[in-house]
Amino acid sequence: MMDLSLTASATAVIRGHARATPERTALIVVDDIDHADGDRCWSFAQLDADARKIGAWLQARYPAGDRVLLLYPTGFDFAVALVGCLYAGMIAVPAPLPGRYPHERSRARGIAENAGVSVVLTDTVNRSAVMAWAQSVGLSYLPLLATDGAAVPEAESWSPSELGHDTLAIIQYTSGTTGEPRGVPVSHGNLLHNMESQRRVYGLTAETRLGGWVPLHHAMGLFGHLMPALLVGGGCVLMHPAAFIRQPHRWLRMIDKYDIHVSAAPDFAFEMCRARVTDSQLSGLDLSRWRIGVNGAERVHAETLEAFAKRFAPAGLRDDVVCPCYGLSEATLLVSADPFRKAVVTRVDEHGLERHRFTPTDAGPGVVSCGAPRDVEVLVADPTTGAALPAGTIGEIWVRGPGVSRGYWRDEAATDRTVTVDGYVRTGDLGTMHEGELYLTGRTAELLVVDGRCLYPQEIERALRAQIPGLGIIGAVFTVPLDGSGSGNALVVVSEVNGRPSEDRLRHLADEITRTLTREFSVRPGGTVLLRRGGVRRATSGKVKRSEMRRLFLGGGLDPVYTDWQPLVAATS
Repeated sequence: MMDLSLTASATAVIRGHARATPERTALIVVDDIDHADGDRCWSFAQLDADARKIGAWLQARYPAGDRVLLLYPTGFDFAVALVGCLYAGMIAVPAPLPGRYPHERSRARGIAENAGVSVVLTDTVNRSAVMAWAQSVGLSYLPLLATDGAAVPEAESWSPSELGHDTLAIIQYTSGTTGEPRGVPVSHGNLLHNMESQRRVYGLTAETRLGGWVPLHHAMGLFGHLMPALLVGGGCVLMHPAAFIRQPHRWLRMIDKYDIHVSAAPDFAFEMCRARVTDSQLSGLDLSRWRIGVNGAERVHAETLEAFAKRFAPAGLRDDVVCPCYGLSEATLLVSADPFRKAVVTRVDEHGLERHRFTPTDAGPGVVSCGAPRDVEVLVADPTTGAALPAGTIGEIWVRGPGVSRGYWRDEAATDRTVTVDGYVRTGDLGTMHEGELYLTGRTAELLVVDGRCLYPQEIERALRAQIPGLGIIGAVFTVPLDGSGSGNALVVVSEVNGRPSEDRLRHLADEITRTLTREFSVRPGGTVLLRRGGVRRATSGKVKRSEMRRLFLGGGLDPVYTDWQPLVAATS
């Protein structure tokens, strides 16, 4: 296959597949993995024809470059609407369906307003709910089309648009784990360069499938599953995210049943599979053909990798399948990865980490390598001064390259803070380069400072989860100011609990949290809050929104089943 980055546009590549291999399967949507007829398949020819219909409808009403809001569940309708926008020379703006919760509805409104969309596309099933949302948030003036209805013209009405590498294709909004979502403008050139990197790194061909459960409005689902599949021509298999959350083994069954080559998910998903897939579910799996399990979108834990590999080895899982990687929306996803090898874990001095030093040692916590940078320049910089840091020092990761965006849509302040004069994007992630490979340790916005020590919330959350039976997989650790002491921070632990424990059991769990923190980190929590499952806010990718949980804690917005905090913890931020 020719180098994708040398083609004129993503539209040209997809249309090429439709002409050369029209009957090849482009997309499979799995509705029920437990039934033989529980999926639906679409060919490249069908994708192309339906996308031209939507493209023709858009061309007849809006100028090239207008923004189009996509509000769909995971499935074919999202994919065809996205490609239809590209065919029309317009800018697709994927967003999660508004949902019933205020923060979900507010997020969708914020994306629509920031992008300045001209029209909203959805499907027939969700049309009424989307219309009600638009009316409730003051966006009823926006035209709304259910693209699976009868209002679109014939495909022959579409006419090709002049597209090039600089033409904007998508505005991808960040997950907002540490603040408000920001729109990343992704050009056809950005998209083609990063998809070409993935093609070479992961060994993608027209015979290899990608797919998973991560939502398509999230960068990992869009740029890690759907777009590389459509551009390489191998096809994509999709499962609804809720199906995975309810029964994690369905993800692994999908990989087995549809012979998926690459499937990506955040670290917590691998841990959920290890913890919740039963022996009987395991006995029916054959994972021997799975070659790349991309683990990214959040800090990768060595313990998760080891436990996952051990748990699923009886199903034929090789120890070189799970591939830690690093990526972000601003880079059109992939920054670094090294597949087809057992994960590299470097043990480092724990006290050195607290002083931002990466000092390998025979003991200490293990930090997972995210592999070598791929077609991207990586700089480790002092987050305060911007100076390049020497080897062995932990700093902020900066990236630049042909797949990296140069700012944020309609947000000059954020662009000025994030993009340097020489074209680097400040990621907000902390880490270092060691022996040519990238190691991530945390995020600048989430680093905890307690008694003058720098602690990483992910490490505390992992230790609590691993050592205290009964705590849920999802938790959030953050600091709040001390009240009355004049200075300093107190550590707060918020965690979901499994089932419906008694009051005595909840008190025991809180005591165990205190004992574990004292033993493992020499720190006592200023507050402990236990919640029912689902109580911890997460981004659309599943990543924990620690800053949001901190805000809710300080504002009294949590609904705890048990609380225990010291009176010195401030009641306001």
